[in-house]
Amino acid sequence: MTDILDHTYAVIMAGGGGTRLWPVSRKTRPKQMLPLVEENLTLFQTTVRRLDGLFPPERILVVTVAEQAESLHEQAPEIPMKNFVLEPAPRGTASVVGLAAVTLRQRDPDAVMAVLSADHFIRNRDLFHLLIRVAVDVAEKEYLVTLGVTPTYPATGYGYIQRGELIEERVIYPVYHVKKFKEKPKENEARELLSTGDHSWNAGMFVWKAGTILAEVGRQMPELKSALEEIESGLKSGRGEEAIRRVWHGLKNVTVDYGIMEHAEKVAVLPAGGLDWSDVGTWDALYDVFLPDGDGNISFGGNHIAEDTHNSLVYGNRDERLVVTIGVDDLIIVDAGDVLLVCHKDQAQKVRMIVDGLKNTKNEKYL
Repeated sequence: MTDILDHTYAVIMAGGGGTRLWPVSRKTRPKQMLPLVEENLTLFQTTVRRLDGLFPPERILVVTVAEQAESLHEQAPEIPMKNFVLEPAPRGTASVVGLAAVTLRQRDPDAVMAVLSADHFIRNRDLFHLLIRVAVDVAEKEYLVTLGVTPTYPATGYGYIQRGELIEERVIYPVYHVKKFKEKPKENEARELLSTGDHSWNAGMFVWKAGTILAEVGRQMPELKSALEEIESGLKSGRGEEAIRRVWHGLKNVTVDYGIMEHAEKVAVLPAGGLDWSDVGTWDALYDVFLPDGDGNISFGGNHIAEDTHNSLVYGNRDERLVVTIGVDDLIIVDAGDVLLVCHKDQAQKVRMIVDGLKNTKNEKYL
Protein backbone atom coordinates (compact mmCIF):
# COMPACT_ATOMS: atom_id res chain seq x y z
CA MET A 1 0.00 0.00 0.00
CA THR A 2 1.38 3.40 -0.96
CA ASP A 3 1.47 6.26 1.52
CA ILE A 4 0.84 9.91 0.69
CA LEU A 5 4.31 10.67 2.07
CA ASP A 6 6.16 8.18 -0.16
CA HIS A 7 7.52 11.01 -2.34
CA THR A 8 7.74 13.57 0.47
CA TYR A 9 11.02 14.74 1.99
CA ALA A 10 11.73 16.82 5.08
CA VAL A 11 14.11 19.70 4.45
CA ILE A 12 15.58 21.06 7.67
CA MET A 13 17.09 24.53 7.41
CA ALA A 14 19.96 24.51 9.90
CA GLY A 15 22.45 27.15 8.83
CA GLY A 16 21.36 30.08 11.00
CA GLY A 17 23.42 31.85 13.63
CA GLY A 18 20.76 32.43 16.30
CA THR A 19 22.20 35.84 17.19
CA ARG A 20 19.26 36.87 19.38
CA LEU A 21 20.15 34.04 21.80
CA TRP A 22 23.68 35.38 22.25
CA PRO A 23 25.84 35.01 24.31
CA VAL A 24 25.04 31.29 24.56
CA SER A 25 24.46 30.96 20.81
CA ARG A 26 27.79 31.60 19.05
CA LYS A 27 29.26 31.36 15.56
CA THR A 28 30.84 27.99 16.25
CA ARG A 29 27.86 26.64 18.24
CA PRO A 30 24.63 28.34 17.18
CA LYS A 31 21.33 27.77 18.96
CA GLN A 32 20.22 24.74 16.94
CA MET A 33 23.23 22.87 18.35
CA LEU A 34 22.35 23.70 21.96
CA PRO A 35 20.21 21.78 24.50
CA LEU A 36 18.05 24.79 25.31
CA VAL A 37 14.63 23.18 25.77
CA GLU A 38 15.51 19.58 26.64
CA GLU A 39 18.40 18.71 28.90
CA ASN A 40 19.98 16.01 26.75
CA LEU A 41 18.78 16.98 23.27
CA THR A 42 19.71 19.95 21.12
CA LEU A 43 17.08 21.90 19.21
CA PHE A 44 18.25 20.18 16.02
CA GLN A 45 17.91 16.75 17.61
CA THR A 46 14.38 17.52 18.84
CA THR A 47 13.49 18.60 15.29
CA VAL A 48 14.80 15.33 13.86
CA ARG A 49 12.99 13.27 16.51
CA ARG A 50 9.75 15.11 15.74
CA LEU A 51 9.91 13.54 12.27
CA ASP A 52 9.85 9.97 13.61
CA GLY A 53 6.87 8.21 12.08
CA LEU A 54 6.69 10.67 9.17
CA PHE A 55 10.01 10.43 7.36
CA PRO A 56 12.73 7.78 7.41
CA PRO A 57 16.26 9.22 7.82
CA GLU A 58 17.06 8.71 4.12
CA ARG A 59 14.26 11.16 3.26
CA ILE A 60 15.48 13.92 5.56
CA LEU A 61 17.72 16.61 4.04
CA VAL A 62 19.65 19.13 6.12
CA VAL A 63 20.71 22.38 4.48
CA THR A 64 23.50 24.06 6.43
CA VAL A 65 26.84 25.80 6.09
CA ALA A 66 29.98 23.71 5.77
CA GLU A 67 31.40 24.59 9.19
CA GLN A 68 28.28 23.23 10.95
CA ALA A 69 27.70 20.08 8.90
CA GLU A 70 30.04 17.74 10.78
CA SER A 71 28.69 18.70 14.21
CA LEU A 72 25.10 18.34 13.04
CA HIS A 73 25.85 14.92 11.54
CA GLU A 74 27.34 13.82 14.86
CA GLN A 75 24.08 14.83 16.54
CA ALA A 76 21.97 12.88 14.01
CA PRO A 77 24.21 10.13 12.57
CA GLU A 78 21.18 8.22 11.25
CA ILE A 79 20.79 10.86 8.49
CA PRO A 80 23.13 9.92 5.61
CA MET A 81 26.00 12.35 5.11
CA LYS A 82 24.98 12.71 1.44
CA ASN A 83 21.74 14.29 2.71
CA PHE A 84 23.63 17.24 4.20
CA VAL A 85 23.39 19.91 1.51
CA LEU A 86 25.99 22.62 2.00
CA GLU A 87 25.61 26.30 1.21
CA PRO A 88 28.99 28.10 1.01
CA ALA A 89 27.57 31.11 2.88
CA PRO A 90 24.16 32.26 4.16
CA ARG A 91 22.13 33.74 1.29
CA GLY A 92 18.60 33.75 2.69
CA THR A 93 15.87 31.13 2.77
CA ALA A 94 14.84 31.64 -0.87
CA SER A 95 18.24 30.32 -1.97
CA VAL A 96 18.11 27.50 0.60
CA VAL A 97 14.69 26.40 -0.64
CA GLY A 98 15.79 26.58 -4.28
CA LEU A 99 18.94 24.57 -3.62
CA ALA A 100 16.99 21.89 -1.78
CA ALA A 101 14.36 21.79 -4.55
CA VAL A 102 16.83 21.17 -7.39
CA THR A 103 18.68 18.62 -5.24
CA LEU A 104 15.48 16.70 -4.59
CA ARG A 105 14.22 16.95 -8.16
CA GLN A 106 17.38 15.16 -9.30
CA ARG A 107 16.66 12.35 -6.86
CA ASP A 108 12.90 12.17 -7.31
CA PRO A 109 11.05 14.10 -10.06
CA ASP A 110 7.82 13.80 -8.01
CA ALA A 111 9.39 15.12 -4.79
CA VAL A 112 7.28 17.07 -2.29
CA MET A 113 9.17 19.15 0.29
CA ALA A 114 8.24 19.86 3.91
CA VAL A 115 10.48 22.83 4.71
CA LEU A 116 11.18 23.13 8.44
CA SER A 117 13.53 25.04 10.73
CA ALA A 118 16.05 23.34 12.97
CA ASP A 119 15.35 25.60 15.94
CA HIS A 120 11.58 25.43 16.45
CA PHE A 121 9.89 23.95 19.49
CA ILE A 122 6.58 22.08 18.97
CA ARG A 123 4.94 20.35 21.90
CA ASN A 124 1.98 18.77 20.08
CA ARG A 125 3.72 16.28 17.80
CA ASP A 126 0.54 14.41 16.87
CA LEU A 127 -1.09 17.55 15.50
CA PHE A 128 2.13 18.43 13.68
CA HIS A 129 2.06 15.02 11.95
CA LEU A 130 -1.58 15.52 10.95
CA LEU A 131 -0.87 18.99 9.56
CA ILE A 132 2.02 17.75 7.46
CA ARG A 133 -0.10 14.98 5.96
CA VAL A 134 -2.94 17.38 5.12
CA ALA A 135 -0.46 19.92 3.72
CA VAL A 136 1.09 17.28 1.44
CA ASP A 137 -2.33 16.39 0.10
CA VAL A 138 -3.00 20.08 -0.67
CA ALA A 139 0.48 20.57 -2.16
CA GLU A 140 -0.25 17.77 -4.65
CA LYS A 141 -2.83 20.16 -6.13
CA GLU A 142 -0.02 22.62 -6.98
CA TYR A 143 -0.53 24.84 -3.94
CA LEU A 144 2.28 26.39 -1.92
CA VAL A 145 1.18 25.49 1.60
CA THR A 146 2.17 27.23 4.81
CA LEU A 147 1.38 26.35 8.42
CA GLY A 148 0.02 29.41 10.20
CA VAL A 149 0.27 29.35 13.99
CA THR A 150 -2.77 30.73 15.79
CA PRO A 151 -1.63 33.88 17.65
CA THR A 152 -1.86 33.94 21.44
CA TYR A 153 -0.69 37.54 21.93
CA PRO A 154 0.05 40.59 19.71
CA ALA A 155 3.59 39.56 18.75
CA THR A 156 5.76 42.05 16.89
CA GLY A 157 8.55 39.56 16.17
CA TYR A 158 6.59 37.46 13.65
CA GLY A 159 5.06 38.11 10.27
CA TYR A 160 1.33 37.49 9.85
CA ILE A 161 -0.81 35.61 7.31
CA GLN A 162 -4.37 36.70 6.56
CA ARG A 163 -6.78 33.91 5.66
CA GLY A 164 -9.11 34.21 2.69
CA GLU A 165 -11.84 31.83 1.59
CA LEU A 166 -12.00 28.21 2.65
CA ILE A 167 -10.70 25.69 0.13
CA GLU A 168 -13.86 23.63 -0.08
CA GLU A 169 -12.42 20.28 -1.12
CA ARG A 170 -10.73 19.83 2.26
CA VAL A 171 -12.80 17.96 4.88
CA ILE A 172 -10.22 16.43 7.28
CA TYR A 173 -8.81 19.78 8.37
CA PRO A 174 -9.74 23.34 7.33
CA VAL A 175 -7.48 24.82 4.66
CA TYR A 176 -7.77 28.40 3.41
CA HIS A 177 -6.57 30.50 0.53
CA VAL A 178 -4.01 33.08 1.67
CA LYS A 179 -5.33 36.61 1.25
CA LYS A 180 -2.21 38.50 2.25
CA PHE A 181 1.15 38.27 4.01
CA LYS A 182 2.05 41.01 6.48
CA GLU A 183 5.59 41.86 7.59
CA LYS A 184 6.41 42.18 11.31
CA PRO A 185 4.00 44.84 12.62
CA LYS A 186 4.26 47.52 15.28
CA GLU A 187 2.50 46.70 18.55
CA ASN A 188 -0.67 48.69 17.86
CA GLU A 189 -1.03 47.07 14.45
CA ALA A 190 -0.35 43.62 15.94
CA ARG A 191 -3.25 44.17 18.35
CA GLU A 192 -5.51 45.07 15.43
CA LEU A 193 -4.46 41.97 13.48
CA LEU A 194 -5.11 39.79 16.51
CA SER A 195 -8.59 41.26 17.00
CA THR A 196 -9.74 40.39 13.45
CA GLY A 197 -9.57 36.65 14.12
CA ASP A 198 -8.43 35.85 10.56
CA HIS A 199 -4.65 36.18 10.97
CA SER A 200 -2.02 33.57 11.82
CA TRP A 201 1.62 33.94 12.72
CA ASN A 202 3.94 33.10 9.85
CA ALA A 203 5.90 30.23 11.38
CA GLY A 204 8.12 29.64 8.36
CA MET A 205 6.98 26.04 7.84
CA PHE A 206 6.08 25.21 4.25
CA VAL A 207 5.01 22.24 2.12
CA TRP A 208 5.11 22.18 -1.71
CA LYS A 209 6.15 20.14 -4.69
CA ALA A 210 9.73 20.79 -5.74
CA GLY A 211 8.53 21.55 -9.26
CA THR A 212 5.88 24.02 -8.03
CA ILE A 213 8.28 26.13 -5.96
CA LEU A 214 10.87 26.12 -8.76
CA ALA A 215 8.22 27.36 -11.19
CA GLU A 216 7.51 30.27 -8.81
CA VAL A 217 11.25 30.99 -8.50
CA GLY A 218 11.37 31.18 -12.28
CA ARG A 219 8.43 33.57 -12.38
CA GLN A 220 9.51 35.91 -9.59
CA MET A 221 13.30 35.57 -9.11
CA PRO A 222 14.97 35.17 -12.52
CA GLU A 223 18.51 35.64 -11.15
CA LEU A 224 18.03 32.83 -8.64
CA LYS A 225 16.45 30.71 -11.39
CA SER A 226 19.58 31.06 -13.56
CA ALA A 227 21.83 30.11 -10.65
CA LEU A 228 19.70 27.08 -9.80
CA GLU A 229 19.70 25.92 -13.43
CA GLU A 230 23.50 26.01 -13.37
CA ILE A 231 23.53 24.08 -10.09
CA GLU A 232 21.07 21.51 -11.43
CA SER A 233 23.19 21.04 -14.53
CA GLY A 234 26.20 20.48 -12.28
CA LEU A 235 24.28 17.93 -10.21
CA LYS A 236 23.43 15.99 -13.36
CA SER A 237 27.11 15.85 -14.39
CA GLY A 238 28.40 15.03 -10.91
CA ARG A 239 29.84 18.52 -10.40
CA GLY A 240 27.16 19.96 -8.17
CA GLU A 241 29.48 21.21 -5.42
CA GLU A 242 31.63 23.02 -7.95
CA ALA A 243 28.57 24.69 -9.50
CA ILE A 244 27.27 25.77 -6.09
CA ARG A 245 30.59 27.39 -5.18
CA ARG A 246 30.71 29.14 -8.56
CA VAL A 247 27.30 30.85 -8.34
CA TRP A 248 26.46 31.09 -4.67
CA HIS A 249 28.28 34.24 -3.58
CA GLY A 250 26.63 36.24 -6.35
CA LEU A 251 23.14 35.53 -5.00
CA LYS A 252 21.15 38.18 -3.15
CA ASN A 253 20.17 37.55 0.45
CA VAL A 254 16.37 37.18 0.16
CA THR A 255 13.84 35.34 2.32
CA VAL A 256 11.39 32.95 0.70
CA ASP A 257 8.55 34.95 2.28
CA TYR A 258 9.55 38.20 0.60
CA GLY A 259 10.98 36.73 -2.61
CA ILE A 260 8.24 34.18 -3.35
CA MET A 261 5.31 33.80 -0.98
CA GLU A 262 4.01 37.39 -0.86
CA HIS A 263 3.26 37.38 -4.61
CA ALA A 264 2.79 33.68 -5.35
CA GLU A 265 -0.33 32.78 -7.31
CA LYS A 266 -1.67 29.77 -5.44
CA VAL A 267 -1.00 29.77 -1.69
CA ALA A 268 -2.87 27.92 1.07
CA VAL A 269 -2.65 28.14 4.85
CA LEU A 270 -3.51 25.62 7.55
CA PRO A 271 -4.34 27.41 10.83
CA ALA A 272 -2.36 25.51 13.44
CA GLY A 273 -4.19 26.16 16.68
CA GLY A 274 -3.02 23.90 19.50
CA LEU A 275 0.38 23.19 17.99
CA ASP A 276 2.08 24.81 21.01
CA TRP A 277 4.83 26.27 18.84
CA SER A 278 7.74 28.60 19.52
CA ASP A 279 10.64 29.55 17.31
CA VAL A 280 12.86 29.93 20.42
CA GLY A 281 14.11 33.10 18.76
CA THR A 282 14.78 35.28 21.79
CA TRP A 283 15.41 34.76 25.47
CA ASP A 284 11.94 35.98 26.42
CA ALA A 285 10.45 33.42 23.96
CA LEU A 286 11.46 30.70 26.41
CA TYR A 287 8.42 31.73 28.45
CA ASP A 288 6.45 29.96 25.69
CA VAL A 289 8.38 26.75 26.35
CA PHE A 290 8.97 26.49 30.11
CA LEU A 291 6.43 26.75 32.92
CA PRO A 292 7.50 29.54 35.31
CA ASP A 293 7.49 28.97 39.06
CA GLY A 294 5.04 30.65 41.44
CA ASP A 295 6.94 33.95 41.21
CA GLY A 296 7.00 33.89 37.41
CA ASN A 297 10.68 32.93 37.25
CA ILE A 298 12.42 30.52 34.87
CA SER A 299 15.81 29.13 35.84
CA PHE A 300 17.71 26.47 33.92
CA GLY A 301 21.15 25.36 32.80
CA GLY A 302 22.90 26.21 36.08
CA ASN A 303 22.54 26.97 39.80
CA HIS A 304 20.27 29.84 40.86
CA ILE A 305 19.03 31.18 44.20
CA ALA A 306 16.21 33.72 44.01
CA GLU A 307 15.15 36.06 46.82
CA ASP A 308 12.33 38.52 46.22
CA THR A 309 12.75 37.91 42.47
CA HIS A 310 9.82 37.96 40.05
CA ASN A 311 9.13 37.36 36.36
CA SER A 312 12.82 36.83 35.57
CA LEU A 313 14.75 34.32 33.49
CA VAL A 314 18.15 33.07 34.64
CA TYR A 315 20.38 30.83 32.53
CA GLY A 316 23.72 29.48 33.72
CA ASN A 317 26.04 27.14 31.90
CA ARG A 318 27.91 25.68 34.87
CA ASP A 319 26.57 23.96 37.97
CA GLU A 320 29.58 25.07 40.03
CA ARG A 321 28.83 28.76 39.37
CA LEU A 322 26.02 30.15 41.53
CA VAL A 323 23.81 33.00 40.36
CA VAL A 324 21.96 34.88 43.13
CA THR A 325 19.21 37.44 42.49
CA ILE A 326 17.73 39.65 45.21
CA GLY A 327 14.95 42.18 44.79
CA VAL A 328 14.78 42.18 40.99
CA ASP A 329 11.86 41.96 38.59
CA ASP A 330 11.45 41.38 34.84
CA LEU A 331 15.10 40.65 34.11
CA ILE A 332 16.90 38.27 31.79
CA ILE A 333 20.26 37.11 33.14
CA VAL A 334 22.41 34.84 30.97
CA ASP A 335 25.77 33.60 32.23
CA ALA A 336 27.76 32.16 29.31
CA GLY A 337 31.07 31.92 31.18
CA ASP A 338 33.02 34.57 29.26
CA VAL A 339 30.01 36.87 28.81
CA LEU A 340 27.31 37.94 31.26
CA LEU A 341 24.12 39.38 29.76
CA VAL A 342 21.68 41.35 31.92
CA CYS A 343 18.71 43.03 30.31
CA HIS A 344 15.09 43.94 30.96
CA LYS A 345 12.64 41.38 29.62
CA ASP A 346 11.08 43.80 27.16
CA GLN A 347 14.51 44.60 25.68
CA ALA A 348 15.37 41.02 24.65
CA GLN A 349 14.95 41.82 20.95
CA LYS A 350 17.90 44.23 21.18
CA VAL A 351 20.44 41.47 21.78
CA ARG A 352 20.97 41.30 18.01
CA MET A 353 22.03 44.97 18.06
CA ILE A 354 24.81 44.11 20.51
CA VAL A 355 25.98 41.25 18.31
CA ASP A 356 26.06 43.54 15.27
CA GLY A 357 28.05 46.09 17.28
CA LEU A 358 30.67 43.51 18.26
CA LYS A 359 31.50 42.72 14.65
CA ASN A 360 34.77 44.15 13.33
CA THR A 361 35.86 45.29 16.79
CA LYS A 362 38.35 44.03 19.33
CA ASN A 363 35.43 42.28 21.04
CA GLU A 364 34.67 40.11 17.99
CA LYS A 365 36.13 37.15 19.89
CA TYR A 366 32.90 37.05 21.90
CA LEU A 367 30.73 36.30 18.86
